[in-house]
Amino acid sequence: MNLAAFTQLAGGKVTLRRFEREDITEAYIAWLNDPEVTRYSNQRFRTHTRASCEAYLASFAGSHNLFLSVRDAASGVAIGTMTAYANPHHGTCDVGIMIGAREVWGGGYGSEAWNLLTDWLVSDGDVRKLTAGCLAVNAAMIRLMERSGMTCEAVRVGQELLDGAPCDIVHYARFADG
Repeated sequence: MNLAAFTQLAGGKVTLRRFEREDITEAYIAWLNDPEVTRYSNQRFRTHTRASCEAYLASFAGSHNLFLSVRDAASGVAIGTMTAYANPHHGTCDVGIMIGAREVWGGGYGSEAWNLLTDWLVSDGDVRKLTAGCLAVNAAMIRLMERSGMTCEAVRVGQELLDGAPCDIVHYARFADG
């Protein structure tokens, strides 16, 4: 499974395209350093720079994985990113999303982006199972996964600390044939 066939996906609210070096803007770096945007992500433990972002983007070169820019369909402005980490040996793909532009939160942009990518991945034929996970207190992400047809398959109790308190991680999945 090589996601090299990916070019672009478009919906009414968002367009998904490959993340490029030019997408490493001051706004993008600011999202990664915004404590509210990264509240439930391990990105909150790092200080992001242009160099760290370039290194992350470079890690996708020659891999089976995708790093995507989520863009407002009307304006073309970047509002977030998505990742798809594929394992061709097992036919699995783990998906993640970050909507960094807080002004669009709650507007359905993340849901549309999520559904565009996950539906494309399972329709591809090579992905038999999609996975994703988040902290159990991330209600918006849990709603997004459940509304897309994913079901909870595991809980890692007290796996991470959030504000010093143990927090569960929930793991969701969706099979291509289900």
